[in-house]
Amino acid sequence: MFFPRRQVLRTLSFAFGSSLLWSRKQLGMAAQTDVQPKTSPLPAETAAGDGIAGGAEMEKVLGIGGLFFRAKDPKALGLWYQQHLGISLTPSSEGGSVWEQEAGPTVFAPFPETTKYFGDAQKVWMVNFRVRDLDKMAAQLQAAGIEVKIYPPDPTGRFARLHDPEGNPIELWQPAKPAAPR
Repeated sequence: MFFPRRQVLRTLSFAFGSSLLWSRKQLGMAAQTDVQPKTSPLPAETAAGDGIAGGAEMEKVLGIGGLFFRAKDPKALGLWYQQHLGISLTPSSEGGSVWEQEAGPTVFAPFPETTKYFGDAQKVWMVNFRVRDLDKMAAQLQAAGIEVKIYPPDPTGRFARLHDPEGNPIELWQPAKPAAPR
């Protein structure tokens, strides 16, 4: 069974396995096919279009600074994420600490409006959390009465799906360990 997640993560694997400086066309081609596009020096007009004109690299964001979404009961939902996934809530007083995520790959991928990947067609977002040990995380959630579906491993790692109390889809991802050098 083919999942869009695999397509996105395959694209990342291609990107990190070769030149990290791809044009939008090359990246799009990698996302649509199983074949890694051939990389070559970018023409001047492409470099300018990608914000790399004159040898100066475009300023980019550093990462995701927050995830904000509507909830029927924000307080209860925030506590659920804190209790079951260990995500600290926004501090309510000075000196409180925010959730700090570990450095690692982050996939940013808009999906077509008609995707069935998120489940309920009314849900417009899904969050994917990286985990160290998928089996331990799934067991912890199941012990709390939360249904977790674990998928067969694929080359990018292992995945599981669950839903928060408001029905929002959550994906857990234990990335594949890099192959040992030969």
